[in-house]
Amino acid sequence: MNHLKNAKLFCQSCFINNDWQDAQSGKTITVNNPFSGEIIGSVPDLSADEVRQAVAFATLAQKSWSEQTAAHRAKILHRWADLIDDNLDDLARIMTLEQGKPLKESRGEIGYANSFIRFFADEGKRIYGDVIPTTNADLRYLVLKQPVGVCAAITPWNFPAAMITRKVAPALAAGCAMIVKPDSQTPFSALALMALAKQAGMPAGVVQVVTGDAATIGSVLTQDERIHKLSFTGSTTVGKLLMQQCASTVKKLSLELGGNAPFIVFEDANLEQAATGLILSKYRNAGQTCVCANRIYVQNSVKAEFLAILKQKVATLKVGNGLDLDTDIGPLINDKALQKVQSLLTDALQKGATLITGGQTHPASPLSFMPTVIDGITPEMDIAHQEIFGPIAPVFGFDNEDEVIQAANDTEYGLAAYFYTQNLARSWRVCEKLEYGMVAQNTGLLSNEVAPFGGVKQSGFGREGSKYGIDEYVSSKYWCVNVAG
Repeated sequence: MNHLKNAKLFCQSCFINNDWQDAQSGKTITVNNPFSGEIIGSVPDLSADEVRQAVAFATLAQKSWSEQTAAHRAKILHRWADLIDDNLDDLARIMTLEQGKPLKESRGEIGYANSFIRFFADEGKRIYGDVIPTTNADLRYLVLKQPVGVCAAITPWNFPAAMITRKVAPALAAGCAMIVKPDSQTPFSALALMALAKQAGMPAGVVQVVTGDAATIGSVLTQDERIHKLSFTGSTTVGKLLMQQCASTVKKLSLELGGNAPFIVFEDANLEQAATGLILSKYRNAGQTCVCANRIYVQNSVKAEFLAILKQKVATLKVGNGLDLDTDIGPLINDKALQKVQSLLTDALQKGATLITGGQTHPASPLSFMPTVIDGITPEMDIAHQEIFGPIAPVFGFDNEDEVIQAANDTEYGLAAYFYTQNLARSWRVCEKLEYGMVAQNTGLLSNEVAPFGGVKQSGFGREGSKYGIDEYVSSKYWCVNVAG
């Protein structure tokens, strides 16, 4: 890969037991740059038996890693984080080339990804147990927190670094070995992180990356009894399948699935602030985030004014090559994603929606789509119910609080929600009534390493980040001791 300061970060082999391994069959999967369509490289297409070998290495590594002190594990994690900081520019470039997002967003993601490593490195030292007041004078009751065991993570293409470290860091800090299956469209960020983990002194088998067919690898990771925990970020459809597959071995699960985030603007909101927040939420990563604004509800008394402000701001966004420093919006990940965006837009316009701005592909590249705003959305339109995963902002009008809360909650999803108001009493009412795992008020960005990330309903369960995130990788052992005599 051209223009990397550290060429060793571009790895085209799997990372297994601290070694670089190709598929015995010689089969590979090609990876393309979504902006140019050019082939970046390829990664191995491992067989199920080769993945099982990685599980065997993880099982061996698990015992010794769990016996290390939390301080020892933290020292290695911090060294890994230091190396990530030192190689930030190269890591960001790799991400932009394989995923398409603007370089400034890639740099931001690397920093965000690293924040989880640093946070959990120290949080591992604070996995406390309990001494429970006894009900019998001869007995003592204690609770120990112990590593859950070998873990597996299946991660998506839209955040190819952060979705890995958000799972790997708490697992390693808690004393678990981890196997990662990155999306085949964006594997190089994961492999670059592994090159740095090895350099940091990570023991063999503690963290590994396997690549190949999703169904083949997923079958092993969900059904192998040696794996005790699976964490998945992706679609609700795939999450349900993985949940079914994990049932045979009753694995501990964390699922961060689809979203359909409402973004509510009340008439007392600061409209400039709301429009800015909407752009940050909606158009980041070309709208390809699970927490981006998916349905925009604006109180009718201020909707015309808000749309005018929003249209003006959207017009300043530049679509282009993510490697260009002034690019705001990169390409969609693949042709299927583009077709979905075009289909949702066409359906809405045919059913009476009004195009405010955008609405077509951008000449920058075949997968580039202009940031779009459409008004007059009704429940009959597909875009009113489906997760868009693209740079289209559909705007609904509403008259009162009860009406918009009912509309916002009218979905099987419950990941993130946003609302803008200056009214304190309304703030409490709305936050409590929104059926979502995360709610942001007067801001379009809510993710960080110190707060719990996760959803309710069919957006999944479990939490990532924060002190709650490490609980996903430990089990509670009750110890009852007879001290009589």
